[in-house]
Amino acid sequence: MQTGQRVAITGMAISAALAAIKITTGVAARSNSVLADGFESAGDVLASGLVLLGLTLAAKPADSNHPYGHGRAEILTGLLLGIFLFSAGVAIAVHALVGVGDVREPPATFAIWPLLLSIAVKAWLLRLKFRTGRALGSTSLVADAWNDGIDMISGVAALIALGLTLYDPVHFLRADHYGGFAVGCIVILTGVRVARDTGMQLMDTMPDDWRLARIREVATSIPGVEGVEKCFARKTGLHYHVDLHVEVNPGITVFAGHDIASHVRDRLRDNLDWVADVLVHVEPTPGEAYIKRQRTNGM
Repeated sequence: MQTGQRVAITGMAISAALAAIKITTGVAARSNSVLADGFESAGDVLASGLVLLGLTLAAKPADSNHPYGHGRAEILTGLLLGIFLFSAGVAIAVHALVGVGDVREPPATFAIWPLLLSIAVKAWLLRLKFRTGRALGSTSLVADAWNDGIDMISGVAALIALGLTLYDPVHFLRADHYGGFAVGCIVILTGVRVARDTGMQLMDTMPDDWRLARIREVATSIPGVEGVEKCFARKTGLHYHVDLHVEVNPGITVFAGHDIASHVRDRLRDNLDWVADVLVHVEPTPGEAYIKRQRTNGM
């Protein structure tokens, strides 16, 4: 089993346990904030399940119908995760406001403990998923890490709301319900962000400038490459596919040009572990630029 899949399964198991604890405590303690945070954790189980599905599909090798591999499945599950978070946030916010006018007594004090436990555990999961997701280049795992980060924030919001109600139930009796509403709003905003980020990748948005600069740097280190005319890249799951136009001496043979292109492709794949494949197109160095370079080299 791959590292990303193990992390996703770990997240599912922990979120399921936290959800059960918080929902049970929320009902027993009559705390809407804890109950809302419990529903949010229950949603995390489905979210981690989507991540696991995406990582599993993305690991399938390329075939005749999918020559670029199945990596886009991983990005697609990240988008679905964003949509799910948005929907779950709306449901949590609405549920928190239902019956807010009927509150007659504050929640029990023991409702605080599952929130403290959740915040601590989610902080650990956040660090684990971010580190693993960035190391693998996994969009969905990083999105799931953001989800855990929002869990921490929502847990803190629920804790503050519950604390206000317990501290001064006369003036802040309904704060616990409004804390649940705040949790829902936080989840909604997270869903919008995750959907936007993954949607941009599905639209073949160019990678960060440092990645493009690194591609150009490696390509121009190959003997015979006199420049890079164009450099495009798009993410297909955990890796990037690169389209590169390199400039070579216009006087060399087709065979020599092909040999240079092959070296460029091999060097990029060997040196950059986030590059899946490279399509190299050979262009003749423009006349004036070629003459200038030859003079500079003393030829």
